[in-house]
Amino acid sequence: MTKREKRNLMTGLLFISPWLVGFLCFSVYPVIIGFYYSFCRYNIIRPPRWIGLQNYIELFTQDPYFYKSLYNTFFITAFGLPLGLAFAFFLAVMLNAKVKGQSIFRTIFYLPSIVPVVATSILWVWILNPEYGLINAVLRWFGLDGPGWLTDPFWSKPALILTGLWGVGGTMIIFLAGLQQTPIELYEAALVDGAGRRHQLWHITIPSISPLILFNVIMGIIGSFQYFTQVFIMTGGGAGDKQVIAGGPEGSTLVYALYLYQQAFNNFSMGYASAMAWVLFLIIALIVTATIRSSVWVHYGED
Repeated sequence: MTKREKRNLMTGLLFISPWLVGFLCFSVYPVIIGFYYSFCRYNIIRPPRWIGLQNYIELFTQDPYFYKSLYNTFFITAFGLPLGLAFAFFLAVMLNAKVKGQSIFRTIFYLPSIVPVVATSILWVWILNPEYGLINAVLRWFGLDGPGWLTDPFWSKPALILTGLWGVGGTMIIFLAGLQQTPIELYEAALVDGAGRRHQLWHITIPSISPLILFNVIMGIIGSFQYFTQVFIMTGGGAGDKQVIAGGPEGSTLVYALYLYQQAFNNFSMGYASAMAWVLFLIIALIVTATIRSSVWVHYGED
């Protein structure tokens, strides 16, 4: 490198040094120290004590709540993610239509996604209240007895999935942007060939935005496995005793991130929580990798 190039490099590094320091301190260091703590017994008060693989062995062989939290998380991901993507895609198709007041409708459907999650969760607690909630009140008008949404183990996870449909505005906007980039000539050619709306949707619309579908699937998987705030607000954070597990009723909403939080900040088992965090990272990495490798249905460019 010439003297000028070295000087430019140092100047550039100096300008980005605040970001570099923040990245090293708040991203790289927590990852490294978390990996170390996952092999330790650490409760914050006392120094970490090396115990090897004991946290991982206990997690997989002695902790029944580990598998219960995984099941609840997989349930919400398996049912909530496809429903959320389908609903967002449906809204995007509807809002892509040339109708009067189009911008107003787009604003209305996008607004819920920018409402703070805590406020939204508290709102849904009232809406899903079995006695005076809005949903059960509407059901009573039709002569139906509504379920105890957040008090019945059978309905608690569907209730969380229902609340998740409220905030699909961000996904909807991504789909809408993709729909607007689809060449109109493809639809005109399909009309000339006699293709109906269903054939246009299946053979033109979906293939043209398939990269966006893959992107939203991957982001949805990551977000679903880190699902925490809504269930923490709506079903309680649980007590500090290991035997009193959060995620009521009967642990039916004990998702993985909530159980990890309880181990870390209620039980102060930081080493155990670090092991859980690394297991979660590996699970997400494996599922995302499998999703990408199976994305033969994605069409790019002129493919």
